[in-house]
Amino acid sequence: MLISTEWISDFVDLPDVSPKDLGVRFTLGTAEVEDVIESGEYLKKIKIAEIVSIEKHPEADKLNLVTFNFGGKENARVVCGASNVRVGLKTHYAPIGTTLPIGFTLEPKKIRGILSEGMLCSEEELGLSESSEGICDLPQESVVGTTLGEYLKETSDVLLDVDNKSLTHRPDLWGHYGIAREFAALYECDLKNPFDEKWKQVLEATFSNDASPITPKIEEGTSCTAYWGLSLSGVKVGPSPTWMQRRLKAVGLRPINNIVDISNYVMTELGMPNHIFDRDEIEDSKIIIKLSEKEKFVTLDEQERDLLPTDTVIADGKKTLVLAGIMGGLNSGVTEKTENIFIEVANWKPALVRRTSTRLGLRSDSSQRFEKTLDSQLTYRTLLRILELVKELCPEAKVIGKPEYAGEDLNSFEPLQLNIKASHISKVLGKSLDQPKIVSILSRLDFKVTENGDDLTVLVPSYRSTKDIDCGADLIEEIGRVIGYDNITPEGPKLSVEPVRLSEAQKLHRKIRTFLSMNAEAFEVMTYPLVGEKLLKKADWPADSSLKILNSISKDHDRMRDSLIPTLLEAASKNAKNYEEFKCFELGRVYPDFEKEHSVLAVMYYSKNKSPFLKLLNTMERLCQALSLPGEIIDKHPKFKSLAVNEDWSGLHPFEFKNIRIMGKPHGSIFSIHPLLLKNNKIKGQLSMALLDLSSFEGRAIKDKTKYHPLPKFPEATFDYTLDVESGIEAAKLLEPLKKLKIKEIVSHKIVDVYAHASDRKSVTLRSTFLDPDKTLDGELIKASEVAIIGALESAGYLLKQG
Repeated sequence: MLISTEWISDFVDLPDVSPKDLGVRFTLGTAEVEDVIESGEYLKKIKIAEIVSIEKHPEADKLNLVTFNFGGKENARVVCGASNVRVGLKTHYAPIGTTLPIGFTLEPKKIRGILSEGMLCSEEELGLSESSEGICDLPQESVVGTTLGEYLKETSDVLLDVDNKSLTHRPDLWGHYGIAREFAALYECDLKNPFDEKWKQVLEATFSNDASPITPKIEEGTSCTAYWGLSLSGVKVGPSPTWMQRRLKAVGLRPINNIVDISNYVMTELGMPNHIFDRDEIEDSKIIIKLSEKEKFVTLDEQERDLLPTDTVIADGKKTLVLAGIMGGLNSGVTEKTENIFIEVANWKPALVRRTSTRLGLRSDSSQRFEKTLDSQLTYRTLLRILELVKELCPEAKVIGKPEYAGEDLNSFEPLQLNIKASHISKVLGKSLDQPKIVSILSRLDFKVTENGDDLTVLVPSYRSTKDIDCGADLIEEIGRVIGYDNITPEGPKLSVEPVRLSEAQKLHRKIRTFLSMNAEAFEVMTYPLVGEKLLKKADWPADSSLKILNSISKDHDRMRDSLIPTLLEAASKNAKNYEEFKCFELGRVYPDFEKEHSVLAVMYYSKNKSPFLKLLNTMERLCQALSLPGEIIDKHPKFKSLAVNEDWSGLHPFEFKNIRIMGKPHGSIFSIHPLLLKNNKIKGQLSMALLDLSSFEGRAIKDKTKYHPLPKFPEATFDYTLDVESGIEAAKLLEPLKKLKIKEIVSHKIVDVYAHASDRKSVTLRSTFLDPDKTLDGELIKASEVAIIGALESAGYLLKQG
């Protein structure tokens, strides 16, 4: 939302600070300013010039070389193609470097070989009108050298681009008057209130005792909470004055005509949307606020909308006129032929406005504001302000009758009262504040404060209590933001703080998260614990095995999950579209039956090209070691059934499946997902999962069995050798004969490389490490050990690769 500081100056005299400082102060004290835009610099640069001579361009018949006096030390010359140039003509001259309102910046440029020192401007180029027929022709009494700003009696402006999202909770800041009130508080300036009782009485004196031609009626079930209507006759529709058009353009609104511009101007000034009808298009003496029928309706943007019986509309006796709180209808809008108008200022329930706006995909300046919960107490002031401007721009306009109202009783409103101690405010903010300072800040923000010693009784203005201020903590926030949180010296808490003692389960979960994120480089995910039959069906998971919720929020979340597999498959389907590989894990709970819930770790590896099964298996082995769990990876066995996944599930890969045995009992499984199930879930690639049930041992302390040894004093030696084996041989099988060797100097054996060189054969490189902690290794011992290693492997049927 764009805010004009020139417009704000109607209500508060801002201090002499830079535009950037204004933006920073507002950001720190109220809402985020995304950009500070200095506009209107051209008003200072463009000057009135008088043409002194005209010559034909030597290279172009339709161009002239125009020399003129603009009040400088020397005359200037431009290349000009306007048809109305003449000696003695006074016009507007823009020198090189000027950025015109149309967004064009003048640069040094040769036109047909001759340098043009700027440009003589038309009204269109200056944004004064849509006329482009020749350059401006100014009155002869115009003074040469006068700037455009002095001529138009306008000044440059600074626009603050405020982030709309940061104003969601502040409906009072959707107009310039509300913003001015904030600046008055932030800079301790006086707020000018032109809308006082005297102003109100002057406008009410224009009411007559005649019968009002139109009265409003609100039917039950609609979104309307307050509705004011006022009829006027004798208006003359035409262009709005330059000052109004300029302000509307500055904040991004397009001027249309004086009546429509007044409506937009007041909305932007006071923050309360409104609507002005062509009264002759209303075919009854009553305006009815009602629920729509199922109908088609053409809005002011000339789009046909399909309305439903849940939408609130404004209608006469025969047709719908307005989509309430969102946009008027094309059938009752003000045109150049309009002579009689009906002014509407109303308030609407935010949730219902948003529902209709979202369904229709129609977001307007009005709906944006009504969605924020506006204050009905401001409707009458808005009505009077529109009346004031109509009378100013159309002096011949006459009020017919008086304002008519329907809705909640506005006179019965009682302001919200909050009680708080001044000392408590200082204590919470961590900064000592004088009570007069606190009272002054609240008063500048339009709170009414009564003091009784340290006790403060605060009455909240109506426009702040619709959704913003409702407790003492909100008042403390008001004080804090105005004095500036950056002005509060940070201090440590002056309370005795005791460290939180983690349970054994929390310690285990923390170790798991640390290992998987740091060592395995996996990301933690959190899937929704409630699932639906549709999701289970995609995973080919039995729906009857999960507990069904009686009062579910939707059919997609009507069951308690009994496994993490279906939700992780859904997560994999989404991520596989964007990544070649990924690793993730989840620590979650599953609910196998009504009386039990299990804490489960699920780890998921995905690769687009190669099965990640072996990598995942290696990760789970290292995880068990890191957790000091006496676990081992074993093959599928009929006497050893997995508790983590049903081995009859169709989603299991037939050849990539292992069980995890801990302390002699089944606690988990490692497996790949069947290609057919991956295809059904639109996952292109290969996916492996590991499930580990933590319930049996997360409640008791697991003794850390890590042993620390001093660094070796003597060097180690390594022996690398490559075996040629069948492709189906597992690494563990190759290591078995080596583990049986009784050579104490051999400290480890490990696989360092695997190369598949044929469909049924592969080369596996192993490395054996020798070390004697007490002395340097003997060469003959190493040689003998190498012979023993090769002999053990050959005895087991594994031969060295030849060549």
